Amino acid sequence: MSQPTFGTMGVDWEERVRFDRLREYRLGRISRLLEESELGALLCFDMANIRYVTATHIGTWAQDKLNRFCLLPRAELPIMWDFGSAARHHQLYNPWLDEGRSRAGISTMRGAMSPQSGRAEDVAEKIRAELAERDLLGAPVGIDAVEPAVFFALQRAGIQLVDGQQLLQEARLIKGPDEVTLLGTACSMVDAAYEELHRALRPGIRENECVALVNKVLYDLGSEHVEGVNAISGERCSPHPHVYTDRILRPGDPAYFDILHSFMGYRTCYYRTFAVGSASRALLDAYRRCRYYLDAAIELIRPGVTTAEVVAVWPRAEEFGFANEEDAFALQFGHGVGLSIWEKPIFSRLVSLDHPEEVREGMVFALETFWPASDGWSAARIEEQLVVTADGCEVITRFPAEDLVIAGNRVFTVGGELSGAREPQSNLNVTLDHERQLAIPRADDF
Repeated sequence: MSQPTFGTMGVDWEERVRFDRLREYRLGRISRLLEESELGALLCFDMANIRYVTATHIGTWAQDKLNRFCLLPRAELPIMWDFGSAARHHQLYNPWLDEGRSRAGISTMRGAMSPQSGRAEDVAEKIRAELAERDLLGAPVGIDAVEPAVFFALQRAGIQLVDGQQLLQEARLIKGPDEVTLLGTACSMVDAAYEELHRALRPGIRENECVALVNKVLYDLGSEHVEGVNAISGERCSPHPHVYTDRILRPGDPAYFDILHSFMGYRTCYYRTFAVGSASRALLDAYRRCRYYLDAAIELIRPGVTTAEVVAVWPRAEEFGFANEEDAFALQFGHGVGLSIWEKPIFSRLVSLDHPEEVREGMVFALETFWPASDGWSAARIEEQLVVTADGCEVITRFPAEDLVIAGNRVFTVGGELSGAREPQSNLNVTLDHERQLAIPRADDF
């Protein structure tokens, strides 16, 4: 087993996550790659990259604001400019940002501050001064995501900006032991959420109530952030809408869920499909086809295989009702998971066949498949997260999914318990005896 499962606390009597080692591993990887590159520095506004480089975090409310930033100069420690008093807090509690490397700084708040306030120019001057002090003004600076006003101000300040995302993605590609443990722990919390969801699913519950239940379970267990819960049921299953509603679940419904949350910053992307009370033949067949494509991909995973080899076992978009691979994007899909839910490597017939990437030991990614049912409205969706090991892989998502799970209270008639494999319309589950004028429950022939 590549990674243990621990509780969410640190203890003195068992070695669990070592956060000092985690910080050193992440900064060490990106610093080495920076020194091997042509870049003089990296400038980060993306919260996941900032956390990877500086091990700072001020809450997920700031995730999309682009107002915090850090600079990692070649062969030096990072400098962090933070949101107001957060900088002072980090001076007190983040000793790895010593010697004045935690400072206050703010950009334009996504353009909310007037251009005449000069905030974009202030950011550019802060960066220019640090580069000039280190004789790096002539070197290209890699950048990840930035407000347009700040981008232009940096250029006017004489800073040569280039794409830094590929270097940062390469650093985050291979997970250290503590990252793997945190990812496994995050998955174990979703295991628990699915257990509670499985118990709660019944006719009458709504998709939004399912989302609320999952949020409560995860936050009770110590989740840092529930990024999203997809809850899709009934006729909404095909095509996949990627958003939940207040739809009421009904007997025989398919219902699939994707749970995305983070523990200590490390994400999950984890689908499961259920049938409410019973499943039709069409849904059962779709589920088993969906599971086949997923397991056929997992079977190939080992160091040295390419993403092209993996996606080659998946069906073409035209085979399941789409005009092309862009129309069907992310239905047969794989993606790295770490401090964000979409990292390298990407598995998709849209890009991987012509631009393959090599699978390497230490990668953590999710593989997800989809198959529409022959009834035209139901569908199955399954996803597993896995760690690439020296000779294969280990799946770290554990809620049962090898066959379709029936949820909800079982129903009994005078003849006994109704089969879990049955059509949702009662008239389709009987044989008519016209001579005796009787409707006889049909034996299970699935």
